[in-house]
Amino acid sequence: MNLIVVGLNHKTAPIDIREKFFLSSLEQDLLLSELRSNPSVVEAFTISTCNRTEVYVNGLSTEMFFDFIIRLICSVKRLNFTKDFHKYFYILNEQETVRHLLRVTSGLDSLVIGEKQILGQIKSAFEKAQEKTMFGKDFNILSNIAIRAGKKAQSETDISYGGSSVSWAAMVHAEKTLGTLEDKSVLIIGAGKMSELAVGQINSKGVKKIYLMNRTQEKAQNLSEKYSCIPSAFSEIKEILAEVDICICSVGAPHYILDRELVAKVLAHRQERRLIFIDISMPRNIDPQVATLDNVSLSHIDDLEKVVAETMRIRQAAIGKVEEIIENKLREYYQKINKIKEMPPVANSPAKTLSSSA
Repeated sequence: MNLIVVGLNHKTAPIDIREKFFLSSLEQDLLLSELRSNPSVVEAFTISTCNRTEVYVNGLSTEMFFDFIIRLICSVKRLNFTKDFHKYFYILNEQETVRHLLRVTSGLDSLVIGEKQILGQIKSAFEKAQEKTMFGKDFNILSNIAIRAGKKAQSETDISYGGSSVSWAAMVHAEKTLGTLEDKSVLIIGAGKMSELAVGQINSKGVKKIYLMNRTQEKAQNLSEKYSCIPSAFSEIKEILAEVDICICSVGAPHYILDRELVAKVLAHRQERRLIFIDISMPRNIDPQVATLDNVSLSHIDDLEKVVAETMRIRQAAIGKVEEIIENKLREYYQKINKIKEMPPVANSPAKTLSSSA
């Protein structure tokens, strides 16, 4: 068997490239179906989040898989393949693949070091692959160890000290921009997990009003009742934007839902009051041209990396302990695998920095 991962992340690709390769739930299903039909693929799963798209494969032969997987993602996304895409992707083999996955689940490879949400996202990726019958003995063992490594890192070290989510970083950013969130009004577009995390963060800041919009009214209503928000319809968006101080967008639509023209019309009714937009969607759902308007601040996911720098010192100090956990779990994986098949001994080497392959 040959174990590899092919992927891109926030270290190797800017946001405009990452959003091209972001895989929706349906697109992940299609990709897994294509891999299942490939006779060289024994096991596989894929992870696609705001900051990464990765495909893990255990195969009979993976010699040509770097180009194959990039082309496959392009096919699923209906992108015109070009060799230029290669520079954004990396490929890791065997033990480095396992080590990389353990770093991801432990929060060491996240945009915000130690974020907790990645563990739940990876669990969902494992479950999807299992539903598609893409897991065998190796990946069942690997997934169990990866999840345990993530939990151990969170519970036994300070790697997740303080806030950790993108939503938390968004709130810190908004607070720094406005000075305080007390008596401010906020519009949240979307009612998914990221939005719920944002609502939870906002509620502790003493804001005056929280408006909540979502395509599915029932979902918006449920979240509004839970957090005392004001459920709102998209038909009201101009009136609400004219009132609020902050708009947080976490929708994941395949197109911009707020463009420059709409926001310009809203600003005419705000008497030069500043309006803060924070787009934590993937792909982005607020037109970047909105940032060219006066009295507007627009931030996206990559901007949030700057927000959390000063809070990362404690987490940085915990990295060594987490790496020890990772190396121990790496050994545990191969000890279990060696019980059912012969494998080479594990090299006692530090985690490597990803590099793109051409």
